[in-house]
Amino acid sequence: MTGGPLQGFKLIEMAAIGPVPLAGMLLADMGAQVLRIDRLGEADLGIKRDPRFDVASRGKRSLALDIKSAAGREVVLRLARDADALIEGFRPGVMERLGLGPADCHAVNPGLVFGRMTGWGQQGPLAQAAAHDMNYIALTGALEAIGEAGRPPVAPLNLVGDFGGGSMFLAMGVLAALLERTRSGRGQVVDAAIVDGVGALMAGVHGQLAGGTWRAQRGEHILGGAAPWNTVYATRDGRHVSVCAIEQRFFAELLKRLDVDPASVPDRMDRANWPALRERFAAIFATRTRDDWCALLEGSDACFAPVLHVSEAPQHPHAQARQAFVMNDGVRQPAPAPRFDRTPSAVQGPTIARPGQHGDAVLRDSGFSDAEVAALRAAGVVA
Repeated sequence: MTGGPLQGFKLIEMAAIGPVPLAGMLLADMGAQVLRIDRLGEADLGIKRDPRFDVASRGKRSLALDIKSAAGREVVLRLARDADALIEGFRPGVMERLGLGPADCHAVNPGLVFGRMTGWGQQGPLAQAAAHDMNYIALTGALEAIGEAGRPPVAPLNLVGDFGGGSMFLAMGVLAALLERTRSGRGQVVDAAIVDGVGALMAGVHGQLAGGTWRAQRGEHILGGAAPWNTVYATRDGRHVSVCAIEQRFFAELLKRLDVDPASVPDRMDRANWPALRERFAAIFATRTRDDWCALLEGSDACFAPVLHVSEAPQHPHAQARQAFVMNDGVRQPAPAPRFDRTPSAVQGPTIARPGQHGDAVLRDSGFSDAEVAALRAAGVVA
């Protein structure tokens, strides 16, 4: 273990998929001791693969436990006594039925921050409905707005819902509750719902909608790639580049570097001129390779960047200069973010090799005697 702003804080992560593991990883990178409680006797939670590639489990420890048993429940509550926070991603009511809900945990540790991650939230007519990332961003209006005009919406991987509206808001909520606890001494429940988080991310869009400046049709908004000076173009080698010369001074720089006479360009804010201007820019960018355009435009005020394959991103000079990627357990992965100048975050250890990998050590570190550990193993409560 190395440092980080959360060094000394203990967090329990109830095993889940999607946003909960990433939130746990972010907090672990910041120095928190994160213990993942894996479940016994249930189907694998995700795609079976080499555990080294489960990057979100880095720096954590694992205890495999039968949480449905009375003895398993008592183990979790005993661990919760000394924890600062617990995060879970079950449907509403599941933790309560297990005897591990907020009231149960606060009975043994009033200062515990109880982070709850769901798609729909703890209440509401959809609270118990099964769904995934695309369903949540669909309901918020985000999905409908992403994509080209005249074509179906495009799913932005699960970055907007699971991780943007989910993981980030769960982590932020837990941190805010821990900060408030320094004044009150009391923990509280953090209800992090993906639909709420994505809704917050859409604040600017709602402002534009209210002000009458939001284009009703998909693919018509400047920030959605509609403008010929804020979009993606194909290059001669079949790759792509992004141009985001939104402000006039940046557009002027783009024209200069493309050797385009500004006098030959009609009013760029008049949408009637966009098709012709897009066609003109497309023809220009098709004359050179992506890397040729990098040599000409990258680092300038033309607001340019090459569209990199995910495998290329770690090799880019900017990423290398910032050490934006690290090697951990033989796997290249993103470095911790954000960065702190006094208490820098760091990858706290390798990925979890298998569920329950650290079981004995976790229990003994938490005050369980050798006899208690042996009894839990004999009873099949701990793997």
